[in-house]
Amino acid sequence: MNRRRDFIALLGGAAAWPLAARAQQAALPVVGFLHGASAEAVHFQVVAFIQGLSQIGYVVGKNVTIEYRFANGQYDRLPALAAELVRRPAAVIAAVNPVAALAAKQATTSIPIVFSLGSDPVKDGLVVSLNRPGGNITGATFFANLLDAKRLDLLHQLVPSAHVVAMLFNPRNAEAELQKSNAQEAARVLGLQLFFVQASTEAEIDDAFASLVKQRAGAILVAGDSALGSYTDQILKLAARYALPTSTTIREQAAAGYLMSYGASITETLRQAGNYVGRILKGEKPGDLPVQQPTKFEFVINMRTAKALGLDVPASLQLLADEVIE
Repeated sequence: MNRRRDFIALLGGAAAWPLAARAQQAALPVVGFLHGASAEAVHFQVVAFIQGLSQIGYVVGKNVTIEYRFANGQYDRLPALAAELVRRPAAVIAAVNPVAALAAKQATTSIPIVFSLGSDPVKDGLVVSLNRPGGNITGATFFANLLDAKRLDLLHQLVPSAHVVAMLFNPRNAEAELQKSNAQEAARVLGLQLFFVQASTEAEIDDAFASLVKQRAGAILVAGDSALGSYTDQILKLAARYALPTSTTIREQAAAGYLMSYGASITETLRQAGNYVGRILKGEKPGDLPVQQPTKFEFVINMRTAKALGLDVPASLQLLADEVIE
């Protein structure tokens, strides 16, 4: 409860501010922050974004203000939320995840947009090229959606007895088919049986777990997706109930209880996005700023989860990991 209270304070309770303070805030440049997940699920991303802004000299409440819009996993809300930020009007819109970025792009061709996502922004149709994005859009990507094959390989090494693996994905994610095809090819090479279960709501996650348990899945590959990230606690509770090892793209989710993660740092990507927003506020053009790309991918193992599952993680894998959470 305290963490939730602190995070609400971080986002800013504008309704409770004195009128004079609110008038002062109105004079500051407004950054719109558009995210597909819930505020509570991505608090660490918000903190990283604010850190990125501060590195360029922008302090929230002093010389910039942020207006937050969270879709809470309901992607169909994103176009309306993006339109709200355009009407505000925001000086810059930061959009986190491909669906949010596309909604922002459809909402404006004049307000600068800085995305942070795990897909290929060129294939998504957001930019012309990574080096020279052009137009009013740039940002940072951690390419999480291109790493499902590697994640499946590492999961197989951690749980070699799991010959049947389920992939939980969100069909509303623009990258869903690419995620599935990459994982399917990896499963073929590894000699694994892979089947897919889809979910985009709390109720659908319950149904998905009922399905994968019925099909005797021995492990779960959770596709990178903001909406699924909103339901991390629910996924972890169900995975613990059925003693199912889980893999994610995000280190913070591994720290929360997933067995493993593999991917670039999403917090670093949000810091880069915050940097770019600050540079654009100072006058740089988004189309001239190359899309930031990851230079390092990290493998994280949660040994507490491994022990709870009764898994014996080989020393060789522990040495391979960039971080072992005890």
